[in-house]
Amino acid sequence: MRILIELTYYRPHTSGLTIYVERLARSLVRRGHEVTVLTSQFDKELPREEYIEGVRVVRVPVLFRISKGVIMPTFGTIANRLVLEHDVISLHLPQLDALGLAIRGRLLKKPTVITYHCDLKMPVGILSWLANRLVDLMNNLAALFAHRIVAYTQDYADHSLFLKRFSRKLLFIDPPVELPKVTNKEIVSFRKVNNLGAQSPVIGIAARFASEKGIEVLLNAFPKVINEFPDAQIWFAGPYKNILGEEKYYHRLVPQIQEFEKRGHWKFLGNLNPEQMAAFYPNLDVLVIPSLNSTESFGLVQIEAMINSVPVIASNLPGVRQPVTQLHLGKIFPVGDSKSLSDCIIEILKKPIILKNIQMQIIKRFSPTMIAAKYEDLFLELRNELQQQK
Repeated sequence: MRILIELTYYRPHTSGLTIYVERLARSLVRRGHEVTVLTSQFDKELPREEYIEGVRVVRVPVLFRISKGVIMPTFGTIANRLVLEHDVISLHLPQLDALGLAIRGRLLKKPTVITYHCDLKMPVGILSWLANRLVDLMNNLAALFAHRIVAYTQDYADHSLFLKRFSRKLLFIDPPVELPKVTNKEIVSFRKVNNLGAQSPVIGIAARFASEKGIEVLLNAFPKVINEFPDAQIWFAGPYKNILGEEKYYHRLVPQIQEFEKRGHWKFLGNLNPEQMAAFYPNLDVLVIPSLNSTESFGLVQIEAMINSVPVIASNLPGVRQPVTQLHLGKIFPVGDSKSLSDCIIEILKKPIILKNIQMQIIKRFSPTMIAAKYEDLFLELRNELQQQK
């Protein structure tokens, strides 16, 4: 099949959504499909078209931005051409531009599938509020024309106004998770490079530096952890400077972070590549997901940590709590409750959770190859349905 995948941001932009689509696209290529990703040229230095690991990436020039949204005047023209060239349309929401492709898919009787990753909550401000309302409207209209909608979990769907509205079109597919294999030598080297003592407990967080991630919840929990474990460190893996729409949030928290940095308790690791992430997780004693709202619907990093026998402490948010709830590999704490988070961290550091013989089960369940096969089955099912309607 010729599969067109569309989303606003793709590599080198880093987020859970881009990582999901990258893994899915590569796996579909490995299964013999032709895959094109249609996305924004959010950085003018990026090529308009290129191939990345067999995936054709077409980027549309951006005229200007509204907060995290992008305005692309030539998007419709390029989308017309690509829809005609492909058999299947895979749209990844939330975003502004899916409606046009969903309408084209419906009119041309091409299987059109929405994957709904999370709700959208823009930063505070009139323009952001208007952008949020517009994206909500466009997402709902796109869903009207799409043939199916994929979500991660029933738990998240039960609490999402958008997904409840379109429950008759809804089905669930686990997100794709994979990490490259690394040697024990590489793991030890990663620890040494980051100047960590052999006995120092490490609390990890892997995310963009964004307000919905609840970084301040961890910051406020940490002093109590240090009282119990004076050498404890927090390793922050992910982009943290100049994040679109998050500059004020970063500057608000920087003074508190710098105090921890001076005392050797906080380390920014930056945006790690897959090999570095694979070495990052085994060096953790616990991974923390302190997210605050429904812009987080699962947290792929939880599965990556669990594959490496690292327990997780996650906010009690719909969807986000599911990896820990289903796999029993960590703890859940009330959203935004720094005291409860510190208590959970201390408990796990004092009495580590032992993960026994379930890594292969987790790897198989979330394998990108397995997830791509489920999408492939869905596309074929829809194609057969639409052919019968002709």
